[in-house]
Amino acid sequence: MPEGRPAIPTALKRSVLVEAGHRCAIPTCKATTTELAHIISWEKTRSHTFENLIALCPNCHTRFDKGEIDRKSMEQYKFNLGIIKSRYGEIERRILVIFATDPSITIIGMPLASDVAMLYLVNDGLFRREFDQSNGFGLTVPNGASAIIDFTGKQEFYTITDKGREFVRRLAEAEKLEVNPPFDFWDRERP
Repeated sequence: MPEGRPAIPTALKRSVLVEAGHRCAIPTCKATTTELAHIISWEKTRSHTFENLIALCPNCHTRFDKGEIDRKSMEQYKFNLGIIKSRYGEIERRILVIFATDPSITIIGMPLASDVAMLYLVNDGLFRREFDQSNGFGLTVPNGASAIIDFTGKQEFYTITDKGREFVRRLAEAEKLEVNPPFDFWDRERP
């Protein structure tokens, strides 16, 4: 730590690491060795704030410091992380990372009754539930799509939609994410 710079308070450090899941905040990286980076440099801000700190792996931190990753991209990664973290569950976030990392994947097999785990991805129109499969053997994937399939038993399948493909592209490229308003069960019309 540079001389004269106070340490980042433990509670603040923990909050930033929890926000990123103790992984690099760049969706296509996700390395588990992390350090905190100031989005706007310490030299300019002279403060440690949650909004200005992001968890990065040493490699991405060095790339950011060298200007290989620009500040605007880093600000967007931080903003998108807030949306993803507040909107989607852990399984949904991991699925988004899988699709952002490998755009050739178009469908994913999930254990039967995963509709709750996929709720917001489906409600937001990013994924569509396709069909149930009684066992994984002899499976034909619809439309010859590239898929991640678990051959351990009953599954249901979710296809990424065009809207979902655009969402994961924007996530991977540090562009602004847009999501539907949160689904509210109680706002539906009642009989």
